[in-house]
Amino acid sequence: MAGKTQKYYDTHPGAKKVKAAYDKAFNRKPEQRRKRSQLTQARRDRGIDGKGGGDLHHGPNGLVRESVSKNRGRNEKSRRKGSKRNKP
Repeated sequence: MAGKTQKYYDTHPGAKKVKAAYDKAFNRKPEQRRKRSQLTQARRDRGIDGKGGGDLHHGPNGLVRESVSKNRGRNEKSRRKGSKRNKP
């Protein structure tokens, strides 16, 4: 089932094109490539590489295994305590 973001990009092809260009430029940065490479290697070493193995989080004590929803939702401002978005 498609989420809100996917539905938006499906109905706004211009915005989808701009986002694709941004993502392509961002993922080509050397620091991003190093980070991705480091995470992939760590997932292989831990035997969680592949579908359904969870995420690795860059925590204060190095890489820590974490659930996908927790890791990817951390920086979403609407989920933070005190967010105006979640108030009725």
